[in-house]
Amino acid sequence: MYMKILALEPYYGGSHKAFLDGWSRRSRHEWTALKLAGYKWKWRMRHSAITFAEEVRRRGGEGESWDLIFCSDMLNLAEFLGLSPRTVGELPSVVYFHENQLTYPVRFESERDYQFAMTNMTTALAGRSVWFNSTFHRDSFVEALGEFLQRMPDYQPVESVELIRSKAVVCPPGIEKIDKRVADRAEGPVRILWAARWEHDKNPEEFFKALEIIKSRGVEFRVSVVGEQFREGPEVFEWGKKYFGEHIERWGYQQNRNEYEAALAEADLIVSTAGHEFFGISVVEGISAGAYPVLPKRLAYPEILGLGEAEGVEEFFYEGGAEGLANRLTELARRVQSNSLWGRDRQRAARLVERFEWYNRAKVLDEQLEKVLSGSVQG
Repeated sequence: MYMKILALEPYYGGSHKAFLDGWSRRSRHEWTALKLAGYKWKWRMRHSAITFAEEVRRRGGEGESWDLIFCSDMLNLAEFLGLSPRTVGELPSVVYFHENQLTYPVRFESERDYQFAMTNMTTALAGRSVWFNSTFHRDSFVEALGEFLQRMPDYQPVESVELIRSKAVVCPPGIEKIDKRVADRAEGPVRILWAARWEHDKNPEEFFKALEIIKSRGVEFRVSVVGEQFREGPEVFEWGKKYFGEHIERWGYQQNRNEYEAALAEADLIVSTAGHEFFGISVVEGISAGAYPVLPKRLAYPEILGLGEAEGVEEFFYEGGAEGLANRLTELARRVQSNSLWGRDRQRAARLVERFEWYNRAKVLDEQLEKVLSGSVQG
């Protein structure tokens, strides 16, 4: 089956951009992608339905047509469908939840704008199929939505929870194939990589506290801290740059893909301290590149690596906060120095994430779209 897909991405940046570009380049279907720069996400959620509806009206008037709508969670899909010409508004639609505004962490709950959570709910209700990047994400969203609706003073649409659940499908994203490390590592102490958005939900404080502990123990190490930065970010990064200055190899956003992949390839260990993660593309890419994962036993990580299913996966997780992470880093630093980090099989973690490479995922996602169009499944 061949389809013409209208893709709507109000926030074309970060994981949203990587996902849309990675899939559309490899898809067997034809994509028309309408995109807005990844900037001022709250305004994108408010205006993108109007902006996109105007654009599809113009394109439709010039003779363009599509078979299916695919959008991300940043779009108010119900609004878009209502504002669009009937030929577009009646198309089957799929919404992809990279994140959601109901469980996305805020520093203080009073800061949460529940209108964005309601937008996520109405978007899910409007879509024929609702895709989540992990089972953890799907379950946490559905659970939080039920709790949220019960707090309404009256007219609680609690039946919406089961309706959304019935349309929900878990569809992990793909990652770019990264050449796996085959040569011996360069000499030197353990190289530790932290790669994430520079925001509080990635818990950088725990990471730097763990580094502070291993430094006090006299552990030799090199560290790279990379990821997307914003105008206002956690102050701990400024402190960390000064305190660990003599240990730093790479710092800040890597300006191109080659530099980013070089950071992944250089790392012995890739560490996450996230307090919020629905998939973790940078972690999966780091593992694919050959880095040893050091991950908290929470969120989507156990699911992504198949904890409890694949043999030997337990060793890639730590518990116990900064102290537990520091103990794990200390142990792994010794193993790097003795050339025993991986034992005989240095590719065993990389094999766990091969299924996420785009040459595997694109075909699966294409087929899932075809099922939605044919009506062979509800979601």
